Amino acid sequence: MRRITSQLAVRTACALAPRLLLCLMMAIAPMAMASSIDDVMPPSPPKAPKLGAHTMLTQPEGEGSTPAVTSSLNTQENGSSLLVLIAGHADNAGAPTDSYDNLWKPVGEPVVYNGYDERFNARAFLAIAAHGGKKHTVRVVKEGSPAGEITIPFIEIANAGKLQDVAQNYPTPGVAARATNRLMRAWQGFKGEPDSTSSALTSGTVTTTGPATLVAVWLGDAYVYSMTATPGDGFKVIDSYLNLPPNSGVQAAVAVREVDAAGTYSVTWHGTPAQGAILWLFAFQAAP
Repeated sequence: MRRITSQLAVRTACALAPRLLLCLMMAIAPMAMASSIDDVMPPSPPKAPKLGAHTMLTQPEGEGSTPAVTSSLNTQENGSSLLVLIAGHADNAGAPTDSYDNLWKPVGEPVVYNGYDERFNARAFLAIAAHGGKKHTVRVVKEGSPAGEITIPFIEIANAGKLQDVAQNYPTPGVAARATNRLMRAWQGFKGEPDSTSSALTSGTVTTTGPATLVAVWLGDAYVYSMTATPGDGFKVIDSYLNLPPNSGVQAAVAVREVDAAGTYSVTWHGTPAQGAILWLFAFQAAP
């Protein structure tokens, strides 16, 4: 009897073994498949950078105030880079602050305007991986010349985790062009006609490794009150201050281009009347 019972137990175990093995394989398979999928599927690419909110504060000469505060913007809570330019009296040397307490770092050194005895300059500042939200403002305390002219572009670049490249230069019309422009201005002045001289000023180049948002800044230096500044090369103006009041101001234009692929880029600005200009070109990309 014991022998029969033992044989039945062995037969039962042998019959159940394939089923137990099948159950075990079915239990392990989903975990193995999930692990394989995780190993095979690449991480999703970061969102491409794009233009976010933007504004430009302008204060004419003699009508300024301190602090100079931009209009409020609704920026992203996180994931953006913020760019600020400050152009005006050099003795207003304070750095920008903002309503979300971001850390602002200068981009290069101040650039001094030609022809004004070093009384005016332009500076660039950047906040990477910035905090933001509703009613976002930037302010600059004007310690030296509170009533002085100042222009402050404030630009958000959404989904931008790094400044990939930047170029700054200060092109002016060449010697031959300046001589021709002087003669043309004299002749047009004699005839009572407006100044129709023109200039084409090209920025430095920036190189990207993938999708990027390019921000170009033009800061003209002529003592004129009405002018044009038109970028080529696929850039579009988003903010400008080109028709100044009789007491003057700091002329400026900001343009943007979004590119899908790696490459080397520049921008040429065409303007009337002819003048030199401080130029910046920034290339923003997503963080790796």
